[in-house]
Amino acid sequence: MKVNFKPVVLAAVLATSTLLALAQSGPGPAAGQGTGPGMHQPDGERHARKQERMKEHMAKRSADLKAKLKLSAEQESNWNAFLAAMKPPAHASMPKREDMAKLSTPERLDKMNELRKQRDAAFEQRDAATRTFYGALNAEQKKVFDESTARSHRHGPHRGHG
Repeated sequence: MKVNFKPVVLAAVLATSTLLALAQSGPGPAAGQGTGPGMHQPDGERHARKQERMKEHMAKRSADLKAKLKLSAEQESNWNAFLAAMKPPAHASMPKREDMAKLSTPERLDKMNELRKQRDAAFEQRDAATRTFYGALNAEQKKVFDESTARSHRHGPHRGHG
């Protein structure tokens, strides 16, 4: 039986990317603030609460998945490596709009290329960790993992890509 890893990796990447995007997005402008580009700044306290909720949500999902997988003692190190690789970077911030405006077009392209390479490297790390962990699972655990990570694709076209 040939196992297609593409949906598993895609689901893991989409979940991580979604969480990373949520972690980076700030609240909208508050009443009375300007509406021009860069005129609103995320409220530090609100952003911290949002980050904390996201961490709690990720911890709960991880604990639920671990419980469903019924991992053996030998699989614990692979699980821990997988979790470590899935954590979003401390803060992958986009350059400020004002700073980007000061750059020439080739410099902006170089900066965006650098950021893309960083995202690609992070994806490759998550991909490798997912494949390693998945390879350490037995057939029943793989089925549970597939079902758990493909969840975002079962709710119609507005969630995921399918």
